[in-house]
Amino acid sequence: MNCQCGEIVTPGLLDVFEARQWLIDAGMPLNAVEEVTLEQAAGRVLAETVVAPLDMPGVDNSAMDGYALRLADYQATPGGEGLPVLQRIPAGAGILLLPTGGCARIFTGAPVPMGADIVVPQERVTLDQRGHIHIEGSLVVGANIRRQGEETRMGTPLLTAGTFLDAASIALLASHGINTVTVNRRVRVALLSTGDELIAPGTVRSPGQVYDSNRTMLNVLLAKAQCDVLDLGVIADSPQPLHQAFDHAQTAADLVICTGGVSVGEEDYVRPVIEQRGGLYFHGVAMKPGKPFAFGYLDAASSSSTPLIALPGNPVASLVGWQLLALPFIHAMQGRRPAALQRYTVKSGFDQRGPRGRCELLRVMLDWSNGAPVAQLAGGQGSHMLSAASQAHGYLMVNPDTDVIEGSSYPYYPISQFDA
Repeated sequence: MNCQCGEIVTPGLLDVFEARQWLIDAGMPLNAVEEVTLEQAAGRVLAETVVAPLDMPGVDNSAMDGYALRLADYQATPGGEGLPVLQRIPAGAGILLLPTGGCARIFTGAPVPMGADIVVPQERVTLDQRGHIHIEGSLVVGANIRRQGEETRMGTPLLTAGTFLDAASIALLASHGINTVTVNRRVRVALLSTGDELIAPGTVRSPGQVYDSNRTMLNVLLAKAQCDVLDLGVIADSPQPLHQAFDHAQTAADLVICTGGVSVGEEDYVRPVIEQRGGLYFHGVAMKPGKPFAFGYLDAASSSSTPLIALPGNPVASLVGWQLLALPFIHAMQGRRPAALQRYTVKSGFDQRGPRGRCELLRVMLDWSNGAPVAQLAGGQGSHMLSAASQAHGYLMVNPDTDVIEGSSYPYYPISQFDA
């Protein structure tokens, strides 16, 4: 899944997928766990493998409403007179012994009586005036019986360490009577924005000032990613306040995320401050938007140093950098198994000049009006234009120096995959 960014003409930029894999490999799981109830477990990551305490199902039970019988008894009835109904077995009943020469009315989930070897759906059964059953169609021994342990055997792994706990996995745990699980501790993230022009939403704006949307956005994204956030606010465009903020973050957080000040302008201080602290690993990824993405450590890189992710100041670039690069690093810190990027091919519904020197992630909506998806631009593609990002269904990936031609196919990455 290479976008051929290795052919870029801009020197020093990492291929976006190489950068992503590098961050996944660099993310070290936290060495801290806690026990939570199932009600608290949604979105958390298992710290240890859970072993099944029960067979599932616990007994042979009926897969549907119908009649449980011994096939040989039904086949042996003289003149096709059928079998009398001698038992009624609802879900939750004990295990009964099926009388010879009769059958049992049984309901979904009810234990199959000992001696029965088939359950016949009620739709295939008619009762005569004597209350004997008569069956339409062929019969196969074992049909419609859920066997004890056919899903899970007691003592086998139920969920392995590193599993992301979604609704289905939590339901699986609950079905075995498990109420608490051991999970990895939440990642503590110190979050800050840089920029003298930034002000908080809700305050009066003067000419030249900009509302800080990045920090608001990242607070939401970090919460969805099950992180605890230490919001350090807006830090002035100056080395000393940045050093002070980083000093505090280093003692209070597992990871630092900052936005803005990471480019190469005279007022961009994040990169030189990280370089002074000795921990810049890379700066610049061959993607548009998001090129100024940087990664490093608050001190010279070591296993005990606090990692830092510097996202671009333009909000769409910050969002793309979060989705493709920062989020998988956090997942690695959480101990989650890395998930491959979801992508498929769609046709473009527009023409556009291709990117120069970088892969471009166009914000697009899918038009299904003709039965197959066609990508249409969601709006303006500037890295400052959140309106298109808020409407987009996904990203159309365009290789460097490749024009977009209406009707041609391109890789498409749905945005929904970045929600968890």
